[in-house]
Amino acid sequence: MDIKREPKKNTRKYVLYGLGLAGILAVTAALVNLKPAAISVDRQILIIDEVKKGDMVRDVSAPGTLEPERERIVTSLTPGRVEEMPLRPGAQLKPGDVIVVLNNPDEMLDMLRYRQAYQQAIASQASLKSSLQQQQLSQESAVKGARTAYNTALRQMDMLDSLEKKQKGLASAYEIAAAKDALEEAKTRLDVATQQGEEIKRSAEEQLRLSAQNIEYSKSILDEQIKRQQSMVVRAPEGGVLQTLGNPQLVYGQFVQQGTELARIAQPGRLKAVLRVPDTQARDVAVGQEVSIDLHNNSKVKGHVIRFDPSAQGGNVIVEVGIDDPLPPGTRAQQTIDGQITIENLKDVMYVGRPSYGTAPGQVGLWVLSADEKEATLIPVELGSASVNQVVVRKGLAIGQKVIISDMSQYEDATRITIK
Repeated sequence: MDIKREPKKNTRKYVLYGLGLAGILAVTAALVNLKPAAISVDRQILIIDEVKKGDMVRDVSAPGTLEPERERIVTSLTPGRVEEMPLRPGAQLKPGDVIVVLNNPDEMLDMLRYRQAYQQAIASQASLKSSLQQQQLSQESAVKGARTAYNTALRQMDMLDSLEKKQKGLASAYEIAAAKDALEEAKTRLDVATQQGEEIKRSAEEQLRLSAQNIEYSKSILDEQIKRQQSMVVRAPEGGVLQTLGNPQLVYGQFVQQGTELARIAQPGRLKAVLRVPDTQARDVAVGQEVSIDLHNNSKVKGHVIRFDPSAQGGNVIVEVGIDDPLPPGTRAQQTIDGQITIENLKDVMYVGRPSYGTAPGQVGLWVLSADEKEATLIPVELGSASVNQVVVRKGLAIGQKVIISDMSQYEDATRITIK
């Protein structure tokens, strides 16, 4: 007889399966929560600075050149072709030294025409004087004839009046009336001739005045043309150093128009610094601010801002600096320099070296070293006003912390690094 048996239980197997599954879950959770391996960075390639508190000088650095405080541009007063250039840039000039000689045949022809017009005006005046003098002489003769006729008529009238007074009937009424009419006619002729003489005289004076004025105008035009002709021999208006010949450089045979720059003359004396400040840093530049100028010859001089352009050109603002200290021997115009403008002195602020990335003021991520300086963590930091080498820290850092300020853009995807 068969006996029915109970099926064998698999409890132990299930327990083992459960323990294995729990282990897998635990390992998976550990792997998930495991931090990624930190990137290792060599300390030698890092620039590290410490957060400090105190006074910070805010400044702006910019390149530039030395230029004369006073420079004169010589331009062409007359168009012409370049024939001679006896001097070269760098020459010491005295007033009147010839810089450039131009030639233009048209200007010579114009001068001959104006001289001819001047001579014709003089000849016209001489002819006019002769004609007017003849008119005046003729009129004076007519006046004298009219006066003689008047005097004769007056004497005739006086004689008849005298006879009439002595005895009635010695002079007839007809003779007296005729003598009276003749006297009135002679008086009228004399008055008319006299007025005509005065009018001729007045007209002659006006014609001579206009003729003299025409001569004066012709002479002025000729003188101006002579000056234009003489200006083609371009001379130095004052002493100095010849900086350039043309802009661009003049060449023999070149035809220049009126107003073309022919030369620049630097006046002897002091130089000034002309800095090209980036427009993003120039908004706080003001007249009177102190400037330190590096002459690139192991020497520095002090100066101050004297003016700046109201607008930017090519991303830069031109700032002119007056130099207060004596310049060392050998310093020349157009010498390259670097200037550092002191904007302000900030008192009792927290600051650190200016990072080579990010903008200030603004927020930027900085790598802050741990206490043992073996690791660095990227944290957000709010920066304030900045100078050339330093920047104010508003939030995110504490005094004494050390920060990496060199370029870390290649680690932008990481949040933690190890330093070896």
